[in-house]
Amino acid sequence: MDALRPADSEAGILANVGNTDFLQAVSLFHTRERRREAEVAGKEGKELPAVTGNRQALLGLPLAAYKKYEKQVEDGFMKAAKFLHMLHIYRIYDLPYQSQIVPLAAILADVGDAWEHEANRAKLVRWYWNGVFGELYGSAVETRIARDFIEVPLWLKGGVEPSTVSETIFRADRLKTMRMRLSAAYKGVNALLMKEGAQDFRSGQKFDHTVFFGENVDIHHIFPQDWCKKQGVKPEVFDSIINKTPLSFRTNRIIGGVAPSTYLAKLIKGDAANPPIDPAKLDVYLRSHLTDPAKLFADDFAGFMEDRQRQLLALIEQAMGKAAYGGTVPEEGEDVETSEAEMTISS
Repeated sequence: MDALRPADSEAGILANVGNTDFLQAVSLFHTRERRREAEVAGKEGKELPAVTGNRQALLGLPLAAYKKYEKQVEDGFMKAAKFLHMLHIYRIYDLPYQSQIVPLAAILADVGDAWEHEANRAKLVRWYWNGVFGELYGSAVETRIARDFIEVPLWLKGGVEPSTVSETIFRADRLKTMRMRLSAAYKGVNALLMKEGAQDFRSGQKFDHTVFFGENVDIHHIFPQDWCKKQGVKPEVFDSIINKTPLSFRTNRIIGGVAPSTYLAKLIKGDAANPPIDPAKLDVYLRSHLTDPAKLFADDFAGFMEDRQRQLLALIEQAMGKAAYGGTVPEEGEDVETSEAEMTISS
């Protein structure tokens, strides 16, 4: 796992995977095997043992079953790290759901090298982002994990879509309420922007490289907080993910609390520590964050928010493989890490 370790981290993306997570994945294989044996024996309905990784199943896991699936499951977790890196998720800090690693690893362990085929990989990516943007892995996840372990491999073999994909709907107005750094969907947007090729406003470096190799990068405001407050914009508006993007620490210091037109002019002009940036190149950097440069140079906050919400929504729809819900039924609740999208069938 050391080889999968970003330079700025004490441990790789799997560092928080504990013994319980590993046993849970093994238990999924063991209980599925028992269920298949029961089916061969002619049992049906409630007579069939459940496929599960719950606490009771872990406590009853035989040593022989552990030894049988240990290597396969370990390989699945290593493939899960590779899969997450492919999605430009390198740090635990940026991982949307720790709990989603268990079904991901179990699925990859089950399907083996088949996950590397383009069509299968595309399906797995779609499943993963539906779990993230459907906010399905925040709480009460045991049933969801077992269901995905059963349904996703069958889907890869030509079966029906798993419920995590077919039942999930992303609300268009959800972007306006994504404000917490701990939110899974918030982290998901950040990862999608990195995968899209977002480049730092100052250096032009792509963030997949800067994050992996340990540079100080985080999500910062595009229209700075101080400027927004002076314009009378409320925090619940300017703090949403629509007004945030990954930036390096040094770039964010240059931005400060001034209007976009002011800090962009500063970047173009340069100073003793930073060479001037060609306006055409800066335009490319800004567009790589799905922002309209003209609206930033005009300090058009309202126009910027509307345009960027549209572009971010298109990015999420592409990742999920479906259109967002744009109806008028108001969203309930706040941006909490443990919330589930209310327009899904519960597990």
